[in-house]
Amino acid sequence: MNRWKDWYEQGKRDYERALLDLQYGYYEWACFTLQQSAEKVIKALGLARGLTLWGHSLTEMLRLIGHALEVPPDILECARRLDFYYISPRYPNGFASGKPADYFTEAQAREALDAADQIIRFCEGHLPRPG
Repeated sequence: MNRWKDWYEQGKRDYERALLDLQYGYYEWACFTLQQSAEKVIKALGLARGLTLWGHSLTEMLRLIGHALEVPPDILECARRLDFYYISPRYPNGFASGKPADYFTEAQAREALDAADQIIRFCEGHLPRPG
């Protein structure tokens, strides 16, 4: 059974959660959740195309998908931006002192939102139509 749709739907749900994090000022969590949202939608695209993608690097997963379909450079750039948000928003030892909340800003969260949005729209353009 191909579960691409489950991955896609959870990715979209994560995106909605990130909007709440952004709204309430949890910028570190918005950044991480947007990375997760894009990751799950990319994995959905991979599954829909017969690929099982492992790991958390959006850039690497899109490069693998790129063997089957053209991934525009701007989408890869969005992936590179989001890849930075997999670990550092969650762990204090990513910084010399303080907690992640001390370092992440609304501007970063909005940039992550834009990057995730572009990746998701790209993937949606290549996913099967629900039916």
